[in-house]
Amino acid sequence: MRVTALQRSGCFKGDPLVLHSFDYIIVGAGSAGCVLANRLSENPATSVLLLEAGGADNNLWIHIPVGYFKTMHNPKLDWCYVTQADQGINGRQLQWPRGKILGGSSSLNGLLYVRGQKEDYDRWSELGNKGWSYSDVLPYFKKSEDQERGADAYHGVGGPLKVSDLRLRRPIADYFIAGAKDIGIPYNEDYNGATQEGVGYFQQTAHKGFRWSTARGFLRPARNRPNLHLKTEAQITRVLFEHKKAVGVEFKKGGQLHQVKANLEVILCAGAIGSPQILQCSGVGPGALLQRVGVPVVHDLPGVGRNLQDHLQTRLVFKTRQKTLNDEVNSPINKLWVGMQYMFSRSGPLTLAASQVTIFTKSAPSVARPDIQFHMQPLSADKPGEGAHKFSAFTMSVCQLRPHSRGHIAITSADPLQYPEIHPNYLSDERDHPVVIGGLRVARRIAQAPSLAPHILSEFVPGAQYQTDAELLQAARSYSQSIYHPSGTCKMGNDAMAVVDDRLRVHGLSGLRVVDASIMPELVSGNTNAPTIMIAEKAADMIVSDAAGMLQ
Repeated sequence: MRVTALQRSGCFKGDPLVLHSFDYIIVGAGSAGCVLANRLSENPATSVLLLEAGGADNNLWIHIPVGYFKTMHNPKLDWCYVTQADQGINGRQLQWPRGKILGGSSSLNGLLYVRGQKEDYDRWSELGNKGWSYSDVLPYFKKSEDQERGADAYHGVGGPLKVSDLRLRRPIADYFIAGAKDIGIPYNEDYNGATQEGVGYFQQTAHKGFRWSTARGFLRPARNRPNLHLKTEAQITRVLFEHKKAVGVEFKKGGQLHQVKANLEVILCAGAIGSPQILQCSGVGPGALLQRVGVPVVHDLPGVGRNLQDHLQTRLVFKTRQKTLNDEVNSPINKLWVGMQYMFSRSGPLTLAASQVTIFTKSAPSVARPDIQFHMQPLSADKPGEGAHKFSAFTMSVCQLRPHSRGHIAITSADPLQYPEIHPNYLSDERDHPVVIGGLRVARRIAQAPSLAPHILSEFVPGAQYQTDAELLQAARSYSQSIYHPSGTCKMGNDAMAVVDDRLRVHGLSGLRVVDASIMPELVSGNTNAPTIMIAEKAADMIVSDAAGMLQ
């Protein structure tokens, strides 16, 4: 390991292009990057540099679970991406928050811990990705986990990631669960266990009333290791190559450019937007695109930025007779009480995850396994992150778990600081339409169920005027929002559009891997943070194993 006194000092001095070296350079201290930084630096003989474009996670609202209402769309903490106008959602543009902070999106997200379905990972394996079946990845889910309920065949304890049950329940949520049961959806206490199907309360990445991001769980315990070096506010501009080998990175910090060398590997953990952008700006991607924007082609890899997938949720808001969190957060006296609850017992509405209740079910009886997911919140707003409505109401959103529609991400300039274009292409594949329509019909069946209907006054959004299949599809186009699960843009596989192999090494290059949600060949059936952490856990073992093999 080569670590100079200059490196140990924690800052780069002198000429802007002074070269230093580390065994591994990890780009992005997010959900995956913090995991890798911890695991790779466990060996004191290995030097690791972790680069993060954002700053330290010292904003109070990051650590209070409900703080995502304050941190999302804050340019100091959020990349604040915006999609291109999308025909599938009536020409609308959607905000896509992504964490620009230690912990990345795990410091900004809704704290929901969801792994997906066994069949998702078996499907990855069937696509030719050896070692990615459910039986292969389950040990890594368990390895990272410190499950509040204790260990069993599906859960682990003692890992860096705290997983707990919700500390907030409201009557309207119990009525919602009862309504789902009324229409035949079974109660499921653990959707991350033997089966996902059913209705139940969410599990969350929190501990004793505090958010448990990967920065807190994985990075903080490793920060004092002398072989781990962290640079915040350091935005990568490109990967450096010698022929077809990645040998380091260039990044901008404090207005100066710096170059650092990787003795072993460069590992991109910048997410489903950042990682393909970095590759394209470095000359790795579709050759025609790179030539058009003036980036010299290092390696023509057509799949970089393609295969973009996301979960699109259609939100339904119901006005209620039953008081909801809207009433609590809109009253000055209640706000004071809410603050006191959190201050003295770490309980109450400030511990709220993005949703309380989830349902995994089928859009139609003919479907083999759950293909839609519900997120239920005991409050309502015009859109996530905005103030609550002034009337009693709750929200249930429904999304298609495995959309067929595919989008893409493409740089428009050789300037690495300029945002790429994001084209989600929502609902562009007609196979998605009956699933979306079926999801809305299931939602209304729940609302009309005997256990829930007496507590509802009316459907506020989208409204009872939407009845036919065509009208419901139009409602989805008009009232849908992203759940912020972009993935797939550097997909794993061995076909012509694959970007990485099943050990996450970039095809056609050496010394370069991608480790984040962008490698998912197909989107998992649920929220993406837990699978991203799993991917990093598995990648760490592969990287260590491959390095050991090189030395033999």
